[in-house]
Amino acid sequence: MNHSKYFPFFPAILVAALVSVNKPMVSIANAETTKGVLAVQIRSQGLVCDKPQRATHDTKLSKPNYDVWVLDCENATYRLGRYPDLPIKIEKLGDEGAADREK
Repeated sequence: MNHSKYFPFFPAILVAALVSVNKPMVSIANAETTKGVLAVQIRSQGLVCDKPQRATHDTKLSKPNYDVWVLDCENATYRLGRYPDLPIKIEKLGDEGAADREK
């Protein structure tokens, strides 16, 4: 059996399969990255964020060039306002974190 006639299609099929399987992984990776980055920024400003649980983009309070996020940590919940190239504005919403609210 001659497989050489199928070889030109193999790379295209492989790429299509990887792209279709990878889309859910990309969104999971972005979510993990966002909450991790926000937690690092909070810690760099002297606040505590133990085990970040979830980062939610607040579209109602966000504006062009100003993103607002709510970060749920195990120990507290924070609202973060971010202008490009400036330190984030942090508002502590409560000491009960996401883990406490789900109980």
